[in-house]
Amino acid sequence: MTDERLSTRAASGLNETTPSDGGFLVQQDFVTELLKRTYETGILASKAKKIPISTNANGLKINAVDEDSRGNGSRWGGVQAFWESEADEHTGSKPKFRQLDLSLKKLTGLCYATDELLQDAAALESVIRQAFAEEFGFKIDDAILDGSGEGQPLGILKSGALVKVEKEKDQSAVVTVENIVKMWNRLWSKSRSSAVWYINQEIEPYLYTLKLGDKPVYIPAGGISEKPYATIFGRPVVSLEQCNAPGEVGDIVLADIGQYLLIDKGGVKAASSIHVRFLYDENVFRFIYRVDGKPIWNKPLAPYKGKATVSPFVTLDKRGA
Repeated sequence: MTDERLSTRAASGLNETTPSDGGFLVQQDFVTELLKRTYETGILASKAKKIPISTNANGLKINAVDEDSRGNGSRWGGVQAFWESEADEHTGSKPKFRQLDLSLKKLTGLCYATDELLQDAAALESVIRQAFAEEFGFKIDDAILDGSGEGQPLGILKSGALVKVEKEKDQSAVVTVENIVKMWNRLWSKSRSSAVWYINQEIEPYLYTLKLGDKPVYIPAGGISEKPYATIFGRPVVSLEQCNAPGEVGDIVLADIGQYLLIDKGGVKAASSIHVRFLYDENVFRFIYRVDGKPIWNKPLAPYKGKATVSPFVTLDKRGA
C-alpha cells in the first residue's frame, strides 16, 4: 500500500495557498523585492495606472465617464451648458457613466532548486529574483499590449479604444512619413505630453529614412536631440520586444500607457515545499501574482469639430505585400 504522506494531492476544499511544510523559508522581503523588480523590468507595466485590491475583494468595479464625442450634448456623456436670456427656462442635462469591471487573473511561476543550491542562499536569491522578475515583467507587458482579456488582462491592441491608421494608397514601404504624421494626428491631444512610440526593433532602419522636407522625422539618441533616447515629434521611441513584426498591426504603437488601468492584490505570493521532489533532493518554489488590467478608454473619441476620431492608443493597419 502506498503511503499517502509521500503522494501529491490536490486541495479537497476551498484553498488559496497551502503553507509550506518545512523547506526553505521564503521571506516577505524577498517577494516584495520580486514584485518591485517585476515592475522595474516591465517597460509598460511601470507606466500603467495601478490600483491595489483590498483583502476581501477579487476584482474591481469602477465608474468611468461614457463619452465617445466632444460634440454638443455628448461631452461627459451628456453634460451641456446653454447661453440664455433673462427669465428663460433653464435646460437640464447630466453626465453618463459606464462601469469598468476587472477581475483578478493569475500569473504563476514554478522553480525547482537542489539542496546544494539552497546551501548558498545568495545564489538562489540572485537567480530567482532576476529570472522571475524579468519573466513576470515580460508577461505583464505582453498582456498590456496584446492580451486577449480571457484569463489575462485585455491589451490595447485588442481594445475597442484602439485607432488604426490606414496605409497609404499603393504603399509598399513598411513605414512612410505620412504614416507617422497621421498617427500623431490621431493621438488624443492631452496624451501628447506623455505618449511614447513603441516599436519592433526591426522598424528602426526604416525610420532613419523618413524626412519632412529636409528635416529627419526620427531623431536618434544624443546628437542634435541631446536626449538619452530617440524621438519622433519630441516623444521617446522605445524598442519593445512584444511589438509585432514589421508590416503587422502593432509593429509601431503610439500609446499613453497612463490611460491603462492595472489592479493587483497583495503582490507576489510565494510558497515552497520539500515533498514534491523529495527523492531527488529538490525543493519546489511557487510564485503567484494576481493581476488584471484593461484600457480606461473603451472607444475612440470623436472631435468637437472634424471627423477623425482620436485615442491615447494609435497604431498602423497591416501593410506590406
